[in-house]
Amino acid sequence: MGGVAAEMKPIWPILSGICATMTGIGLSRFAYAPLLPAIVQTGQLTGGQAGALGAINFGGYLIGAFTAARVGRALGLRTALRASMILVVLCFLLCSVPGGLLWLTPWRALTGYAAGVLMVLAGPAVQSVVPASMRGLASGLIFAGVGSGIVVGAILVPLMLPEGVPAVWLALAALAAALTLFSWQLWPNVEAPPAARMPKLRGPAGSLVLSYAFAAMAQTVHMVWWPDFIARGLGRGTETASLFWMLFGLSAASGPALYGRLADRIGASRTLQVVMAAQAAALAAPLLSTATPALAFSAIAAGSAAIGSTAVTLIRARELGGGDATGLWRMSTSAFGLTQTMTGFLLAWLYTQFGNSGGYEALFMFGLTAALGALLSARS
Repeated sequence: MGGVAAEMKPIWPILSGICATMTGIGLSRFAYAPLLPAIVQTGQLTGGQAGALGAINFGGYLIGAFTAARVGRALGLRTALRASMILVVLCFLLCSVPGGLLWLTPWRALTGYAAGVLMVLAGPAVQSVVPASMRGLASGLIFAGVGSGIVVGAILVPLMLPEGVPAVWLALAALAAALTLFSWQLWPNVEAPPAARMPKLRGPAGSLVLSYAFAAMAQTVHMVWWPDFIARGLGRGTETASLFWMLFGLSAASGPALYGRLADRIGASRTLQVVMAAQAAALAAPLLSTATPALAFSAIAAGSAAIGSTAVTLIRARELGGGDATGLWRMSTSAFGLTQTMTGFLLAWLYTQFGNSGGYEALFMFGLTAALGALLSARS
């Protein structure tokens, strides 16, 4: 299962990509969401601080995405990917040490950094060695690792919470370490891409970056606040919140592959419009009703769109780049990270201003506005 085997059989690099996105995004980013209510309830952080810590993670992601190509060339592609996964493990271990905002800030920032490197390098690395006819499906499967991580986190967090918040961080570290070891020899033996010339942001390329940036703003609501909205905002408790979060994760696990296959059939541009429409519907649903069916629909639609948009954006970037997604994908990912970082802090401020009574409604209204911007941009 070394580099040669990885190049001969598409399943091996695809599995390595799944491990990377599951570790870097599914666990390191999304496992924090079901942890947020417990962190607030135990007094480790306030609600506003917990939201700000999520934004700090996004900031690390932005830096990682922006510097990923340079890191890949300096260390070698496989070394950069392996080192990023190891960094996630170490940060989980450090987060298990009880501390407040100042203690958690650097480790959550570094976790985000590793996630940004993994997101930028893993997808193109895998797509470079799979047959052209499989690239849409491969992209969907890679990013399905994010949804798989969400599902695992939704199970693991409530299971370990009776043992305390530190136990949850340690369990996440153990799982991330297992995924790192499993994928160690599966990475394709390909060279890091050369320094990419940044594409001109006009026409379809500019619309793609703008749409993905708006999508980042819209997705932040569910990514950070969804379990807290269910648990504390609606008063349904952490167990019910975990169930809705698992529904989000199951949809995120299956959505990218379905959207990827759809892109193979009708094209990435039209598929991206479908994704953005689903995202807008997901944010509108809780504003119309907080009954269980509406919440279930919101979780399913948001989960599929959150990761599906990433998979389809990568496919579209490759189309527009004439087979080379590097420059446009890095620019799209950087724009995503920048807008999501700013949105994370903005939403934390909005929540603080309105509190439990109207804070969540303000968050969903903001997200819906951004989602409509993403849909309009995808159609241009």
